[in-house]
Amino acid sequence: MAFALSSMKVTSSAFADHQAIPAKHTGEGEDVSPALAWQGAPEGTKGFAVICHDPDAPLVKDGNYGFVHWVLYNLPGDIQELTEKTAVGTVGANDKGDTGYCGPMPPEGHGKHLYYFWVLALDHQTSLPEGLTLTELLKEVEPNLLGMNRLVGTYQRG
Repeated sequence: MAFALSSMKVTSSAFADHQAIPAKHTGEGEDVSPALAWQGAPEGTKGFAVICHDPDAPLVKDGNYGFVHWVLYNLPGDIQELTEKTAVGTVGANDKGDTGYCGPMPPEGHGKHLYYFWVLALDHQTSLPEGLTLTELLKEVEPNLLGMNRLVGTYQRG
């Protein structure tokens, strides 16, 4: 799969790149998705998908490592932001066992984890069914990927 970074810039009003994610957006807080914004999507972008993944989580599932916190897709190509606790798009499966956003909550004593909030720019508007896993989503969108970039947040349990 050709997942190369693009010049698209991803930001959040909740936290800066490589800075702490506020407790509100974690499993220890209100567990609501943070606001995200992006600029500089590649020319020809007609849709987006968003993923949040923790590669530091001690989990191997179906041959993949880490913990999937959020899979969101079918996002229109004319948006450049998601509000906090967004209702836009279609939710996929997370590794907690349900759908939608599942905030950071690494094992106690496991140190600081990195959380990658990826935005994928696609060359068409998708209309995929709810509940796709990260692997299923990537299989569907890989041929249509124009570019991607991420915002990295950190979180450590007390």
